[in-house]
Amino acid sequence: MPIPGHIDPVPVARPLPARPDGRVDLIGLSRDQLRAALAEAGMEPRQAKLRAKQIWHWLYNRGATDFAAMTDIAKAQAPWLAERFAIGRPEVVEAQVSTDGTRKWLLRSPDGQDYEAVFIPDADRGTLCVSSQVGCTLNCRFCHTGTMRLVRNLTAGEIVGQVMLARDALGEWPSQPEGRMLTNIVMMGMGEPLYNFDAVRDALAVVMDGDGLALSKRRITLSTSGVVPMMARAGAEIGVNLAVSLHAVTKAVRDEIVPLNRKYGIEELLQACADYPGANNARRITFEYVMLDGKNDSDDDARELVRLIRHYRLPAKVNLIPFNPWPGAPYACSPPERIRAFSNIIFEAGISAPTRTPRGRDIDAACGQLKTAAAKKTRAELDREGEAALG
Repeated sequence: MPIPGHIDPVPVARPLPARPDGRVDLIGLSRDQLRAALAEAGMEPRQAKLRAKQIWHWLYNRGATDFAAMTDIAKAQAPWLAERFAIGRPEVVEAQVSTDGTRKWLLRSPDGQDYEAVFIPDADRGTLCVSSQVGCTLNCRFCHTGTMRLVRNLTAGEIVGQVMLARDALGEWPSQPEGRMLTNIVMMGMGEPLYNFDAVRDALAVVMDGDGLALSKRRITLSTSGVVPMMARAGAEIGVNLAVSLHAVTKAVRDEIVPLNRKYGIEELLQACADYPGANNARRITFEYVMLDGKNDSDDDARELVRLIRHYRLPAKVNLIPFNPWPGAPYACSPPERIRAFSNIIFEAGISAPTRTPRGRDIDAACGQLKTAAAKKTRAELDREGEAALG
């Protein structure tokens, strides 16, 4: 059975077009890949090893974007490096700031693909919501991003680049563990991270490296809609916190709003959660649950959610998410009193169930609202618009 969506993702990486200038972008490369790139460009192996260490420090600890700024590299070598390598940042097409302080960036890759990143500041933390794909293939009916076609996976460099860009915007170089605004990362932006596993794993390895960006795995959360075969591997090879977009407790409703449920059902998904490496009461699994009026928000739904969590003995908390409307959405948000009643049932069972405060709604940066110009119009749609314009 194909995975629901416009494109059935395949585990084979699709080739990406080279940079127009032919240079190799160093952002997102591992230390070994960085050293190998220098050696392949003609640098003597022993020197490549030393230079890779120096460049790594300048990239991820100091935030350098120019080889000439790397003061412990010979001035004569900087032009040689600049001719062959790039220190990329995503192109910022548009930067918006919400009235609540949330920031959203519309970003563009060298091959002209658009994607988004969102920074959400709070009193005690700052969370960057990172995208893993251009578009999405899952067709979750409540999610605006899910109405887009999947264009392509983001590279490890494009994923790391979102973190680098946020650090630039927040003025957080050199990298330091204390006093910074960007404290947490959630892989909850555009796309399904587990359908771009290798790039997400490699990018997060760079982000978590103690000599560079140095974010602890305990401050990183990966969200999946339930790609069951990849969940154990994510726990073993990435090891960050797990969030699951559950959103319903019955097959009929979840089949409707999260079509991936037709491939990997609720029971299979929850068993994968129970088996997730490292999950315990100190590192609970988060179940994301969007509140849809009359669809998934009854007292019976809340009681069934409690039953499922207890049945699978899950160390869990539930994030209740008021539905964020978008033009043409087929659902409405549950009334506040219904959300409170749902939350109370779960809390009374001894399971944390806070209601997430919507952030960035006025700039379409809230949960489920990300959708960019990557939703390219088809030739037929453009022709139809042209005919209409001619009268």
